Formats: sequence, C-alpha cells, structure tokens
Amino acid sequence: MAQVTVGELGEVAVVERILEAAGTAATKQVPVSAGDDAAVLSCSDGRVVVTTDMLVEGRHFRRDWSEAADVGHKAVAENLADVAAMGALPTALVVALAVPPETEIAWIDGFLAGLLAEAGRAGASLIGGDLVRGDQITIGVTAFGDLAGRAPVLRSGACAGDVVAVCGNLGAAAGGLAVLSRGFRSPRALVDAHRRPQPDYRAGVRASDAGAHALMDISDGLLLDADRMARASGVAIDIDSAAVPRDEAVVTTASAYNLDPLTWVLGGGDDHALLATFDPDERLPEGFVRVGTVLDAVGSGAQVRVDGREVDQVAGFEHFRN
Repeated sequence: MAQVTVGELGEVAVVERILEAAGTAATKQVPVSAGDDAAVLSCSDGRVVVTTDMLVEGRHFRRDWSEAADVGHKAVAENLADVAAMGALPTALVVALAVPPETEIAWIDGFLAGLLAEAGRAGASLIGGDLVRGDQITIGVTAFGDLAGRAPVLRSGACAGDVVAVCGNLGAAAGGLAVLSRGFRSPRALVDAHRRPQPDYRAGVRASDAGAHALMDISDGLLLDADRMARASGVAIDIDSAAVPRDEAVVTTASAYNLDPLTWVLGGGDDHALLATFDPDERLPEGFVRVGTVLDAVGSGAQVRVDGREVDQVAGFEHFRN
C-alpha cells in the first residue's frame, strides 16, 4: 500500500502533526511551549546552557542502516550530551528539519517517536522548530539546559596532578559503524551503540557536584577530545590505555577484524561518554572510572599522551578530514 508523503500532506498538516505529538502544554520550565513564533524558557538562576548540532543524511546516518526512530534518538542524544558536559540538566530542544517532499509521513512519525522518547528520558521537552523542503534529510537541533545554581564546568579547567576519568562506554559506536560498513547487523550491542547512543544525562551534574575541574563530551574519540581539553587547559593529559574500560563485544569484534580494540576505544567517536578531571584527593562520582593523569605541559607543550608517550597523530573524527 502506498504511503502518504510529506509533499502530499503539506507543510501545515505535517507541522500540526508534530505539535500534536510533542504536546504544547505549559510547564514550570517552559511557560510558553511550541505553537507560537517562539517558545519561552525559565531557568532557576537566570542562566541558560545552549548548544547546537546537525545530522546530515549520508554523513551522520543512513536510512538503510537506521530506522527513523534511531535517527530521532541520535539527534537528541548527541545534543543533550553536550548540555550534560557543562554540568547542566537538559530542559528543552528545538528541531529544524529539512526533508525531500517524497519522504513518507511514516518516516516523520518514527523520527518524532524516537526523538520524543529520548528527550523524555533526559527530562527535556520539544518546544519548537522548523520544517522546510530539502534535497536530503538534514536535521538541526538546538538544546537547552539549566545549571540550577552550579557554575558551568569548562574543558579549560584541568590542572596538573588531576585524575582523568571517563563515564560511559568507549569504542562501541565505532565498532557498530565498522560492523554495518561490512554489511552485517551483529553484534547487536555494537550496532545499537552506533544507532542509539546512551549518554548518562545526569553524569555531568554528579561530576560538577564532586568538584570536577574540567568536563567535556567525548564525541570524536577519547584521544582527540582529551587533546582538545589539554590544549584548552594548557596542560598535558596522559591516558593509561590499560585502564580505559572496554566492552567485551568491542574486544571480540575488533579481534575478529584483525584490529587492536584500542583503535576503536581510543579513536572511535559517537559514544558520547563524558571526560572529566578531578582533584586526586576527591572520590570519583558514580559511573566515573580513572583512565589517566593531568601533567604539566613541558617539552612540546599541551597535548595528549598515551602510556607516557607523545602521540604524533591523534586518532579521532574531524569533519573535512575523515
């Protein structure tokens, strides 16, 4: 049976469908929700954390690899992980969506279902957005968060002597991408990690409350993001490769492909774990595991190292290079 498309239903009807699914009831955090020209947010201490990110079909997702709900989930996860990485709680998001007119309404419904489910898990509301015609599906998300009186935790605060810690799995999303690229759909745990990352949206608050000196989302690989933190802080970060947690599925699958699991664990992106540094005398918050040490920047300066050795070429994902 032929499916109704976006072009057949029309912009107004599709937007009304989205608003109905999202809900427009006012809340304490969102006194004016979707439906007007702009929404209104309320934050407890007057400060709003804001971030934005995009997903482009063929670059960030493929419809033959991911269901519409997977794409909606991922769009939320990668943005709200950045909110958490500031030590804030997610509150709301707006979504700009460009789609070809032949896109089936069923895809829009699935995308919205995945988006709303993951936003609900994070405690955030969909409060607005935009819908336009495009040559391919392109998704722009702007996410908001509430610091609730806390100071934002920046990536530039790492101090020599700090403990380096991570919260979340590493390498699974990269493993999932490798599996899909080879035409397989298992191990399912790795494929699901690529399709639907599972950030801990409360981990940033726990890190902030535990006195984290620096904090950031690991979106492009542990080494590349640790290098960014080191350079922003004017320090060196030494990663102990043996201490970095790795999932059994990552180890066995990498070995089956004749790869060192560290290729994915240290250089794989899209897991959206958190990277943080803490005073060595402080107890690490729940979910965080020590993986290294912050050192003074000497010699070649601020940079990341692995097992005490300087890294000539930092592994990780960079647009226009990967």
